[in-house]
Amino acid sequence: EIAAELGLPGEEAAARLASARAKLLAVRERRVRPGRDDKILTSWNALMIGGMAHAARVFGRDDWLASARRALDFIRSTMWRDDRLLATHKDGRAHLNAYLDDYAFLLAALLEVLQADFRAEDLAWAEALGDALLESFRDEAGGGFFFTSHDHEPLIQRPKPGHDNATPSGNGVAAWALGRLSCLSGESRFQAAAEGTLALFWPAIERSPAGFGSLLAALEETLQPPTTVIVNGPEAGFGPWREALRGAYLPGAIVLFVGGAGASLPPPLAKPAGPAVNAWVCQGVTCLSPITQMGQLRETLKALKIPGSAPTPTVPPKENQ
Repeated sequence: EIAAELGLPGEEAAARLASARAKLLAVRERRVRPGRDDKILTSWNALMIGGMAHAARVFGRDDWLASARRALDFIRSTMWRDDRLLATHKDGRAHLNAYLDDYAFLLAALLEVLQADFRAEDLAWAEALGDALLESFRDEAGGGFFFTSHDHEPLIQRPKPGHDNATPSGNGVAAWALGRLSCLSGESRFQAAAEGTLALFWPAIERSPAGFGSLLAALEETLQPPTTVIVNGPEAGFGPWREALRGAYLPGAIVLFVGGAGASLPPPLAKPAGPAVNAWVCQGVTCLSPITQMGQLRETLKALKIPGSAPTPTVPPKENQ
C-alpha cells in the first residue's frame, strides 16, 4: 500500500525500507544498551519447571517435558552440592545458600515431573529436598519454616513468610509439597511438618483467607489427602493409559506411571506388577483391587469424588414469572 501511495515499484520500496532500517540500527547501536538481568535463580526456574512439566503432561508435549528436564538437570548438576541447594548462577558460578522458596518450589516441581515422567532417582531427590527443608528451615518450636536456613548469616529479623505475593508463599508451597511427598514416601515426618505449618498460620488464615491461597491448598489436601493412582506393568503399554488420563482434570490426585521401578520404590508405591498394565487407586494406606481396564479406572475415579473431578453442575432455567 505504501509503495502504491508513493508510486514506487514494490521491490524499490522494500529496498528503501531495508536501507532505512540499517541506518536506524547503526545509530541505535551507539547508545548504551539497557541492563539485562541474566542470572539463573533456582526458585524461579523451579516454578517454570513445574509449569512446563504439568503442561507437557496435560497436552502430551514431549518437547515441553524435555525443556523442563534440561532445566532440572542443570539445577541438579550445577546448584545441588553436598545435599544442599545454591540460590543463583551467573557467568559459570553458582553461589549463595538457597532460601526456603528455592527448596519448596523445587520440591513441588519434582512432584510434577514425577507425574509426567517417573524416575526413581527423582523421587529420591525429592525426599532429600524434604529432609533439607526439615533440617535447615523448620522451626521445631513454633512451627512453619524460616525464609533463611539455620546456618545463614545472622539477620536483624529472620522472616517466616506465609502470605502469597508475586510468587506463592514458601511456607504454603512447602506444606503442600511435603504433604504430597508424605503420601508417596510413607514418611510421616513430612506430613507432621506440613500440619505444624498450617497450625502456625491458621489464625492469620481465618482473618484474611484471600492472602493465603497456597496454604489453603495445603489445608485442603490435609483434610482430604490426595488419591494416588499408580499405573505399572509393561511400559510399552502405557501409551493408551496416559492418553486416557492426561485429559482428566484431577487436581486432587497424584498419577504416576512407575514402569519397572517397583523394586526401588517406597512401600506406598511398590505395587505388584502383572503381565499387563494395571492401575492401583489408593487413598491413604487403603488401596482398591488392581484395575486392568481404562474405562473401569475412569469410572472408579468418578465414584471416589476426587476434588476437581465432579462435573460442572447445570443451572436449571428460571420459571416464567
